[in-house]
Amino acid sequence: MQRTHRTPALLALLLAVAVALAGCGKEGSPPVKGPRPDQLPVYQVRSDFTLPDSPTWERAKKRGRLIVGVKEDQPYMGEKDPATGRYSGFDVEIARMMAASLGFDPNRVEFRTIASANRETALQNGQIDYYVGTYTINDNRKKLVGFAGPYYQAGQSLLVRADEKDIHGPQDLAGKRVCSAAGSTPYQRIQKNYPKAELVAYDTYSVCVDNLLTYQVDAVTTDDTILLGYAAKVPDELKVVGKPFSKEPYGIGVPRGDNALRLALDDALAAHEKNGDWKKAYDATLGLSGVPAPKPPAIDRYPSD
Repeated sequence: MQRTHRTPALLALLLAVAVALAGCGKEGSPPVKGPRPDQLPVYQVRSDFTLPDSPTWERAKKRGRLIVGVKEDQPYMGEKDPATGRYSGFDVEIARMMAASLGFDPNRVEFRTIASANRETALQNGQIDYYVGTYTINDNRKKLVGFAGPYYQAGQSLLVRADEKDIHGPQDLAGKRVCSAAGSTPYQRIQKNYPKAELVAYDTYSVCVDNLLTYQVDAVTTDDTILLGYAAKVPDELKVVGKPFSKEPYGIGVPRGDNALRLALDDALAAHEKNGDWKKAYDATLGLSGVPAPKPPAIDRYPSD
């Protein structure tokens, strides 16, 4: 049974969450419980790098900057502070270290928010040079774009209110209103494997979380990395339940056919994992959720298109 009334305590919480999720504050202040800019790693920029076989890299070089697609509403992964315009999170750090390996310093990297449903189109149309935003590698997507990585292994899970007692895993979703991002892998999995759930879709997970806090939906589903970030910001009101029920290898999306760029990013990932940058980036971002850094997944250097 859904509760629709709002107590003064809940209203106060919603105001606090709105502030936390927006990451608002004075210039230079970090989001609540979020990454501190002064604690983020600094990546060595390669001054001698060239990649003439990559049309994407050549366009970026001529343009004078890289354009990277990211998310803006995923705490600890990809989040934008509306007060400063600064992006932060583990995905953003992966994007920055890749840019450094491609020869672009931080001042020549432009981040652009792209919703899940628009990722392939943005890569195909040249709106972005590559995409780092909880982007699961799968065979269907490989028909549309290329992938470097994976750089992280996540798993689909469920976020519910802290007082929820009936939902312990996906088997309990029949008749429940479940929210996810339109076009996302998690949405499609619930639709296919748990058809008795009542699915609700929005462009962003932050809207799903707002609806969860206001009792308009019963659960939010996506990768555990994203959900842990939201739960960590308001642990008294939200919790992640059950074990992950999928494997989500996160990759860096590139234009399909640009194998030179894809393989160069694979090389960059391997180098940053080896020199410790990957773990430093994790510890400064996603590690703030309390989950220690796992071992990075093996990079899949699949054959050229």
